[in-house]
Amino acid sequence: MENMKNTKLWQKNLKVDKKIEAFTVGKDRELDLLLAEFDVLGSLAHIRMLKSIGLLADDELQVLTKGLVDIYELVKQGKFEIEEGVEDVHSQVELMLTRKHGDVGKKIHSGRSRNDQVLLDLKLFMRSRVVDIVKQIEALFHQWITLSEQYKDILMPGYTHMQIAMPSSFGLWFGAYAESLTDDLSILRKAFEIINRNPLGSAAGYGSSFPLNRQMTTDLLGFKSMNYNVIYAQMGRGKAEKVLANAMGIIADTLGRFAMDITSYMSQNHAFISFPDELTTGSSIMPHKKNPDVFELIRAHCNKIKALPNEISMITTNLPLGYHRDLQLIKENFMPAIDELADCLEMTRFMLEHIKVRKDILKDEKYKFLFSVELVNKLVQEGMPFRDAYKEVGKRIADDTFDPPLEVHHTHEGSIGNLCNDEIGLRMEKEIRWFREVDNKIEARLRELLE
Repeated sequence: MENMKNTKLWQKNLKVDKKIEAFTVGKDRELDLLLAEFDVLGSLAHIRMLKSIGLLADDELQVLTKGLVDIYELVKQGKFEIEEGVEDVHSQVELMLTRKHGDVGKKIHSGRSRNDQVLLDLKLFMRSRVVDIVKQIEALFHQWITLSEQYKDILMPGYTHMQIAMPSSFGLWFGAYAESLTDDLSILRKAFEIINRNPLGSAAGYGSSFPLNRQMTTDLLGFKSMNYNVIYAQMGRGKAEKVLANAMGIIADTLGRFAMDITSYMSQNHAFISFPDELTTGSSIMPHKKNPDVFELIRAHCNKIKALPNEISMITTNLPLGYHRDLQLIKENFMPAIDELADCLEMTRFMLEHIKVRKDILKDEKYKFLFSVELVNKLVQEGMPFRDAYKEVGKRIADDTFDPPLEVHHTHEGSIGNLCNDEIGLRMEKEIRWFREVDNKIEARLRELLE
């Protein structure tokens, strides 16, 4: 059995050139370590199904279940590794079972192809990582809402065309990004619904002559439904990743824009906010510098993530039906990108725990024109037609006789004086509740597999 170590699941009697092997395997072994726990879970569901259709005996199911649960524990302890000469996680799991339990270990591949096996692993991986991302989003949302309430009465300049426009507030600014996350989470939910469909049983993309019970594995793994058409299940390779990458790109857009705001507002030209010295970096020659490196890197990471859907599209463009090795390359940037997004969410939250907001910004003379619209509206309320009021205020500005009111009285929904944070919070809670309920059902199913 030891000689299986250097044998590929697909290999016949020909030896593959080492250069060819190295090039075709690429980073797969390294990335497959991230899929190990999901590969084991998929196999646990698959062997139960094999037993139900008569392809495994009771004692064989017991042996394989015990062996797979032992491997799962190794994965969770960080002790699982793909040995030198073993091509992928599927081969490693089968090798370990066969090495320990004999030929019964070889039976776990009945009715499967590596094509539907890796599809399943990726979907289980994505499903798990999305739940982690949701938790990070929820935490950042509550932080933004808290800051919005804390600083709702502190005014700051609002800009259009990068020109001073109208009064804004820190409450309005923080709250805007909080509401943005609610839409982002709605889009992530749609991506999750597409991911949460079982491809197992599609084999190489054309099904199997075994009487597989695909509904059984769908239920055992906690999927909402299956990808019914076996060809379409294989067409989903790359599509599921792209759908999730698009949702990640939307979240990254929110984070990236916020990071851009932060880098601007920290500059001496604005000086609206600051962070403790230990959270910024300096210059090798300019002793006064406090650089926003964390947010600059968040901005760059987010731009990378936003480019990911296009990269996946370019890999999958015009591929004919069936599996192609091109699809392997999607994993190389896609899988690390999920962790990048999680890191960006976490670092944004960490930095915001230490943000310092300046409270006297609008006392600066250069911001007085922010209140031009306030004066126009005041004149309108006193009976002057809007166009006449607009011209009158414009004349005062040109004549340098503009004496603005330095207060705002906005009361409509979503404005400075009426942030509607409670309403935004209800929208977020609805999305979070949906994810929480789905995740609880999935976790219950997966726990049953491991019992």
